[in-house]
Amino acid sequence: MKDAAAAQAFGVSVRTVELLRERLVEEGLDAALERKKQVRPGIEPMFDGEKEAKLIALACGPKPEGRVRWTLELLADRVVALNVVESCSPQTIMRVLKKTQ
Repeated sequence: MKDAAAAQAFGVSVRTVELLRERLVEEGLDAALERKKQVRPGIEPMFDGEKEAKLIALACGPKPEGRVRWTLELLADRVVALNVVESCSPQTIMRVLKKTQ
């Protein structure tokens, strides 16, 4: 089967078929059938269980003085001020809190 026909049959790009064939030739059948190992390590999550619990406690606790509620920006600033994390963006706070709902 030609690369283009295989790519169309399996719903992948021609380049994917080429790379798979190359890995089969160079590394063998087992390597071609398994996922390729990551060359670089994954990024460690910024919030582990303990830090996440502190963030949730802060978000569920009393609102900041002069405010109606916590904002993502205020939470990000507060977790840095409390030395929960070294630095943090509002988007990270959003992802952590969204995961818990």
